[in-house]
Amino acid sequence: MDIVERFLKYVSFETTSDAESETCPSSPKELELGRFLAEEMKAIGLENARIDGDGYVYGELPASPGCEALPSIGFIAHMDTSDGASGANIKPRTIHYEGGDIALSDTVTIDEKTFDFLKNYVGQDLIVTDGTTLLGADDKAGIAEILTAMEYLIAHPEIKHGRICVGFTPDEEIGRGADRFDIKGFGASFAYTVDGGTLGELEYENFNAATAIVTVHGVNVHPGSAKNKMKNSMHIAMEYVSLLPADQRPEHTEGYEGFIHLMHIEGSETETRMVFIVRDHDMEKFTAKKILMRAAADYIDAKHGVGTVYIEIKDSYFNMKKYIEPVMYVIDRAKKAFRDAGVEPIVKPIRGGTDGSHLSENGLPCPNLSTGGENFHGEREFVSIQAMKKMVEVIVNIAKAE
Repeated sequence: MDIVERFLKYVSFETTSDAESETCPSSPKELELGRFLAEEMKAIGLENARIDGDGYVYGELPASPGCEALPSIGFIAHMDTSDGASGANIKPRTIHYEGGDIALSDTVTIDEKTFDFLKNYVGQDLIVTDGTTLLGADDKAGIAEILTAMEYLIAHPEIKHGRICVGFTPDEEIGRGADRFDIKGFGASFAYTVDGGTLGELEYENFNAATAIVTVHGVNVHPGSAKNKMKNSMHIAMEYVSLLPADQRPEHTEGYEGFIHLMHIEGSETETRMVFIVRDHDMEKFTAKKILMRAAADYIDAKHGVGTVYIEIKDSYFNMKKYIEPVMYVIDRAKKAFRDAGVEPIVKPIRGGTDGSHLSENGLPCPNLSTGGENFHGEREFVSIQAMKKMVEVIVNIAKAE
């Protein structure tokens, strides 16, 4: 099975994770892909291929004869897709891009003015959506690249390598992908998530992350007799948002700049619930953002009455940088693998997170590699076939015995 056929098969599985679910995986549909992958891993020759009770998929490629003492290297990707757009009934198509805007439907276009990086893809073959769903390159492109690389190594035993560990996780998009990952059973000395974007990206710094749920309680009275009695929770919620710095919203930040992002709001006169995500690479600035949000809640409470606002902030993951810096040979190995494939590595911070942040914190150093996809989590998502093939080469290069 070539990488395109493999990728298109994977995106036919609907695997949107569900943050409201308390099960693992959060959606039973993730299990369907997991079972398929476990069987595929067996079919191509990986050993000990299995799916556990939580939906995690594992397998391994034994070391080449004489290479058993080399460190075991892991490659990890996630099976779920974001709920930012529908992941059901995906209708991918391949186009040969020669420049200009890409019309996905009558109403949805990837325009080169907004997405100026399109110029980098002239002459390449892109897999795009029909404008009604996301594509699922995040992160089914990573899965396809890893398994295609494993199949290549199995077909070319002359390429010497140590033991290679493969893992596919559920629920990465809702921040739970590494929660039940069996690091000890996985057995890698270090690993890489293949979960990035533009070809060449190599990332070992990510956001510190938290989720904040702000609930505003109001008092509903008939509007005809509401004077000095009604407290409209929606208006108070808007007042709360106005206390947060506008320049710290994601649409005004880049690079190492963090943000406070209102993701969801729903409410009535009686109660309004808001969900925020808080992000910053710098721990002091991250902590300051959380303090600011609590101070804004205290201000609203003092103004409108105790009990008006309830805020719950839960940390999600932390910057992996401090766990990678002591083992920078992991980064050097990836840089060399990219360059040997003719790709200049792009070392940059992740404006997000990966399973690797939790895994690194828990003892498995795990920086992130590109997949060749762009515009994740929306209808304009696409992936370059040439970039996917190049990532197979990069993974093989990382695996090669040094």
